[in-house]
Amino acid sequence: MKIFFIGDIMGSPGRKAVAGLLHKVVDKHQIDLVIANVENASGGIGVTPEVAEQLFQMGIDIMTSGNHIWKHKEIMPYLDANDRILRPANYPEGAPGQGLTVIETAVGESVAVLNLEGRIFMNPLDCPFRTADRELASLPSTIKIILVDMHAEATSEKLALAWYLDGRASAVIGTHTHVQTADERILPGGLGYLTDAGMTGPADGVIGMDRQVIIHRFLTHLPQKFKVASHNLQLQGVVLDIAATGQCQELRRIQMALK
Repeated sequence: MKIFFIGDIMGSPGRKAVAGLLHKVVDKHQIDLVIANVENASGGIGVTPEVAEQLFQMGIDIMTSGNHIWKHKEIMPYLDANDRILRPANYPEGAPGQGLTVIETAVGESVAVLNLEGRIFMNPLDCPFRTADRELASLPSTIKIILVDMHAEATSEKLALAWYLDGRASAVIGTHTHVQTADERILPGGLGYLTDAGMTGPADGVIGMDRQVIIHRFLTHLPQKFKVASHNLQLQGVVLDIAATGQCQELRRIQMALK
């Protein structure tokens, strides 16, 4: 099973990079399933139903998110109606949508995708570790391939979750920082790990935002209206090769520039 996980899609430049480059990754690596974090896909913060539909049409199968998922209120009923777009599972009971889904690929293999959000330097949500225990316990034992998007600030929290789930999940891929890390590895129990998949969008900004706006904010400490950058568009993510047993066999980081 070949899975391509796309790092946080940043605004319309990120969507442009997906439209121009995703098919190349799918063809080259013979991808069976495409997953993407979309919490910044609309204007650099949040995602709307219209943008989500555009991304589905581009070939993304499952969408994950994070702390910005609630930015656009119209996404809330969409989350309830569509089980292919997730919000972190450790939001309290009553939050719209769900944090776990199962999809059957074209080759007939079932894949579970779990979305979690960290708590260090972030919202005081339910424990992602205990939430993972609960959600994984709800899956049938026949589902072996399980991918987790850990949307978190702290490297320590992401890595600790990976060790905690080693032998119980196929991969833990981090999102949120928009900076792709070079620490891909496979843990002893067969779990593939990468601290952050990176960002899909304008690489010449500051984590996707216009750099002059961000520099001015740092210099003056005055509030600024954020604006998504527009230059040097890249598609970033990771290709995972996962055996039928659920163990990860290989991880390969992807960085492609849109010419």
